[in-house]
Amino acid sequence: MTDTLLTAFECSLDVPYAQAIERVTAALKDEGFGVLTKIDVKATLREKINVDFREYTILGACNPTLAHRALSTTLDVGLLLPCNVTVYATDDQHSVVSIIDPISMMAVTGNPALAAVADEARVRLERVHAALAA
Repeated sequence: MTDTLLTAFECSLDVPYAQAIERVTAALKDEGFGVLTKIDVKATLREKINVDFREYTILGACNPTLAHRALSTTLDVGLLLPCNVTVYATDDQHSVVSIIDPISMMAVTGNPALAAVADEARVRLERVHAALAA
């Protein structure tokens, strides 16, 4: 887990970037998460400000059951959804994956009713991390 403003589960993969995206998407699916959004940061930065950047994607992962429970608690939690996962290339054969810690993310709400949802999401995302790190 990295120490940043928000904590995340991070691992390095000895696979090229495109293969890392496939592995992450499959591991998320195994834990009931779908990818709602896929932001190609490299392409976006090239298009919007004409700069070159490494291969970098932000995946917006969502578990519909957990999202429904969270949104049923407070509609404003939608500002924190979906759970973001980043994948970036370090070179042609290696990638890094970071998965946001939902407990850290939900803590900003100050709403204890969201703790159970965050706990369950964390357990599932920890399993995603473990599957990728294996």
